[in-house]
Parts: sequence; C-alpha cells; structure tokens
Amino acid sequence: MVQTAEQNRENKTVFDELRRYVAFNVLGMAGLSCYILADTFFVSFGLGADGLTALNLAIPVYSLIHGCALMLGMGGATKYAVFRGQRAFKNAERVFMNTVLAAAVSAIFFAAAGLLCSKTLAGLLGADDTIFAMTEIYLRVLLLFSPAFIFNEVLLCFVRNDGGPRLAMAAMLCGSLSNIVLDYMFIFPLHMGIFGAVLATGFSPVIGMAILSRHWQQEACGLNFRLQKPELLLTLQTLALGLPSLVTEVASGVVMIIFNFLILGLEGNIGVAAYGIIANLSLVVTAVYTGMAQGMQPVLSRSYGRGSRGEMRQILYETWKMMLIVSCAIYLALFLLAEPITAGFNKEGNPCLRELAVPGLKLYFTAIPFAGFNIILSAFFTSAEQAAPAQMISVLRGIVLIIPAAFLLAAAAGMTGVWLALPAVEAAVCLLGGMYYLQNR
Repeated sequence: MVQTAEQNRENKTVFDELRRYVAFNVLGMAGLSCYILADTFFVSFGLGADGLTALNLAIPVYSLIHGCALMLGMGGATKYAVFRGQRAFKNAERVFMNTVLAAAVSAIFFAAAGLLCSKTLAGLLGADDTIFAMTEIYLRVLLLFSPAFIFNEVLLCFVRNDGGPRLAMAAMLCGSLSNIVLDYMFIFPLHMGIFGAVLATGFSPVIGMAILSRHWQQEACGLNFRLQKPELLLTLQTLALGLPSLVTEVASGVVMIIFNFLILGLEGNIGVAAYGIIANLSLVVTAVYTGMAQGMQPVLSRSYGRGSRGEMRQILYETWKMMLIVSCAIYLALFLLAEPITAGFNKEGNPCLRELAVPGLKLYFTAIPFAGFNIILSAFFTSAEQAAPAQMISVLRGIVLIIPAAFLLAAAAGMTGVWLALPAVEAAVCLLGGMYYLQNR
C-alpha cells in the first residue's frame, strides 16, 4: 500500500510537470506563430490581395529555415535531456555546444542564400511580374535574418530542457508581441510596405534571444558556452532525432507550394490569396500541436533516460487527451466564425475571395485532430531516441502521400478536392501510425 501511494505521488508530480510544460509551450508557440498571422492581417490591409499572394509564396522558405532550426534544437535538446536523465552531465554539455556549432554553419548557409539567390527563389516559387518585387524583397530580408531565427529556436529548445519552460514561453510571447507592434508601425505610420512586414518579423527572434539570455544568469543553468571540436557522429545523431521536426515544417512548405501551384491553375491569384488566409491560420493551429509535442518532450526524455517505460506511455496518453479537447474547441470556433475570419482578411470585400475561403476553412481544418495525433506520436518516438518511426510518420504525412493526394483530388473535385487533400492524408497516417504503435509498444 505504501509503494502504491508513493507511485501515485510520483505520477501526480510527473503529470503536473507535463501539464505545466505543455501549457507554457502551447502559449509560447501560439504566440510565436501569431507573428506570421499578424503579417497576413496587416499585409492584407496595407497591400491588398497582391501583398497577400507575395507573402504566401514566400512562407515556404520561412518553413524551411524554421524546420532546420527545429531539427537542430529538438534533436540536440532530446539528447541533452536523455543525458541529464542519466546524470551524464558532461555528455549533455558536449551535445549543447556541438549543436550551437552546427547552428552556426546552417545560419551562414541561409544568410548567403539571401545575398545571392533571392531573385532566383522568387521565380521558382511562382511569383509573376505583378508580385515579383514584393516576393523578392520578403525573401531576401527573411534569409538575411535567418541566423536570428535559427539561434533563437535552438536556444529555446535547450532552455526548455534545462528547466526553463516559463522563460522560454516569455521569450516567444515577447518576440511575437513586438512583431505585431512593429508590423503596424512599419506598414501604416511609416509606409514601409512589404519590407516593413518582413523587417518586423526579423526583429522578433532578436528580442526573443535577449529575453532568453536571462537563463545564463541563473545558478542552476547547465548550458555552458565552452569552445570544443565539432563531433561529426554526435551531429549526425542530433540530426537523425531532429529530422521529423524538419520534415514537419518543410511539409507545410511543400503543401503550400503544391497547393499554390494547383490553385493558380484553378482560380488564379485570388485563389492563392484565399489559400493564404487558410494556410496562415493552419500555421497557428499546427503551432499549438507542436507546442504540445515540445512540452511533452523534456518530461518524456527524462523518463526514458531513467528507464520508466510505463510512465512514458502514460505521458503520451495524457498528451493525446489534451490534444483532443483542444482540437474540438479549435474546429468549433473555426466552423462558426469562418465568415468573420475571412472578412477580417478581405479588406477589399472581394466576393470571390469570400466564396473560396469560407468553405475552404470548414473543409481543410477537419484535418486538425489527425494532425495533432501524428505530430505528438512522432515526438514520442523522437523523445525515446527512436528516429526511424518518427521519420516514417513525418515523411508519409509531409511528402509521400500529400503530393499524389493533392493532384488526384484536385483533378476529381476541383477546389473541394484541394481542401480535402490534407484531411485525407492526415487521417490515413493517423491510422498507420496508430497501428504501428500498438504492434510495437
């Protein structure tokens, strides 16, 4: 009886910690994604449908930058948490510094692309003469700020795993709030156009890192910047664990590129503008599930490091329950408010934009409970250093199934098929992932 009571106390402590980490991280991630939503809102009001289209064409590049940063941050932080759970503190320190060095290499690559390749990228992403200049400016500035995006995301992951979920949340929220304020100032009073929108976005991670710097003033900080020789094997292990995070982010970019291509053929620029509203809302919803997955990860990785397999399963089930409750609330809100949400981004009152976006919102977001299940299950495998099944889930939902499904359903049902492609793929992967988990748990 004593042992059972002690186990109940331990479980209560773990679940309290899980809820705290998830709550902080969901709030932070939702706020972080809101600066893209703020861009959409202010650009639609300040620059109209052309600005909205240019922004939507450039977002896949942001997804790639953010995905590479998450690959390094989540992969490195998972290894860090597992070593801390095993009380191998020197190995944990090695992982942190090695990840920082890898982030520096990645940042140099993206910044160089901004200096040399922004015009080529704008053309490849489908910008025509009407929106080419705006798209190219957005891409160039975004890529030049990529070092800030990458280091901010890496440090967020490590600070969260070093016992600082509240500070990580504060950094994400402060960065997002500053972006919204600067968005308004740069686009309207200062009339800086699309350059102002992307400049405000670029300043956001800089402010986030300034907030995170407080972690190194704390005595319990386990993250030390000690120069060391890069370790290729450790880098490869980090990348393997973080790859599902990259695929998840890049998948949203791939989906956008494919959907932009299909919609341009079906409805032209106004169709892409309608999809821009849906896609940017989707970034916020996905960020909520990513926040749950990232909040679960430190607690789960420590349980894995201690060898507590039953505790790991309970953490997964508890996170799934939270996800289902949140999914019902989000979809109900989107279904009931589809008209006013669309009107909020449709300054010109374009009836074609409304007719495309309102049913699109209701159909496209039927995917959200399946997407939440898949993101959390992938993070579960990553947190337990099981890279292969995590990568399988991410690749299936992000690349292998979505491309043929989008083309087939668009050919069969036009715009309705485009909106239903993502729900169909997420549901299929949810079924496959659930079967795999049950067979191998």
